[in-house]
Amino acid sequence: MKRPYYLLPLVVVAQFAGTSLWFAVNAVMQTLQAFHPQTSAFMPTMTTAVQLGFVLGTLFYSYFSIADRFSPVRVFMISAALAASSNLTVLVSYQSLEGLFMMRLGVGFFLAGVYPVGMKICSDWYETGLGKALGYLVGALVLGTAFPYILKSFSLSLPWQYVIIVTSGLAVFGGIVIGLFVKDGPFRRVAGGFNPVVLRDVFKDKAFRSSAFGYFGHMFELYTFWAFVPVIITSYNQLAHQNLPVPLCAFGIIASGALGCVLTGELSLRWGSHRTAWFSLLISCICCGLCVFLPFYSGFFFLVFMFIWGISVVGDSPQFSTLVSQNAPSNYRATALTLVTSIGFFITIPSLYMTQWLFNAYGHFALAVLGLGGVVGLAASRRI
Repeated sequence: MKRPYYLLPLVVVAQFAGTSLWFAVNAVMQTLQAFHPQTSAFMPTMTTAVQLGFVLGTLFYSYFSIADRFSPVRVFMISAALAASSNLTVLVSYQSLEGLFMMRLGVGFFLAGVYPVGMKICSDWYETGLGKALGYLVGALVLGTAFPYILKSFSLSLPWQYVIIVTSGLAVFGGIVIGLFVKDGPFRRVAGGFNPVVLRDVFKDKAFRSSAFGYFGHMFELYTFWAFVPVIITSYNQLAHQNLPVPLCAFGIIASGALGCVLTGELSLRWGSHRTAWFSLLISCICCGLCVFLPFYSGFFFLVFMFIWGISVVGDSPQFSTLVSQNAPSNYRATALTLVTSIGFFITIPSLYMTQWLFNAYGHFALAVLGLGGVVGLAASRRI
């Protein structure tokens, strides 16, 4: 089966649309927090709700090998619609902390059928050049993650519900695009039935294990950095007596990661996925250390530094995913990808709370702790 020229652009658009749900609440965090003044850790709690839901969802999808046993295209379409529905329920549950948490948990749960399954769809079409394809795909996830901030930036006079409604509509649109115009790839291997042993056996392979632990180190930093970008900008404005626009700058810094994913995707064709991922992780690890000097940066240098951090912090993600995919059993590739993704997102939860606790105590110096993930990832993936 010949790969259609429009395949990757359509999957990229659908991935962007679906993952716009991820930080929809984060973009209106300040408004929603006013309804819950007694909750001091509101930001990490709301971010954790999506992350925990995603972990539970990926465990469910991988345990039952959903995208291996059933059409990944249909799984993507249905999951996007269910995630959008969960996101919309925030409109009626926002005054209850428990209700808000559960609805965001539902968003994360069904996003497990969007992000990893999007990678599965690509891997079923690309026997070669997967690193480049996943570079564009994860770049779409980054833009989707950043999109609510640009919505907030250009709709300051509109009610916060506008962000929730628009992102939900986008997710439904992305699912429809996949369902109508994309087919399952020719390299898809249909699993004959659920095989729980695969969840244990995949880590016996040394190359798979090294790739996975490189990804885990990267994940310790990534989502905590993204969640803290508005906090970092606000803190910098106070320490350096600047007045940078927080939503607009947050969008630009997070969205710059899409450029990083595309660059590493192109570089992987020349350097290979391993070397490309390793150097990207090294740069972001160095940024974690340099962040202790933030108050001394000029406004221009601060933005340049944050853009470099934003580019490198996620540039390694598609390449580690490529390595995981290439070293996984072909007929359980989606299960292995989803399992590794699940563990990686679980790691983001203690990272979020630990960084919040340290930030409350030590301010911007706490961000240096994110470098621990880079150190572990660099060591684990050094000899793939």
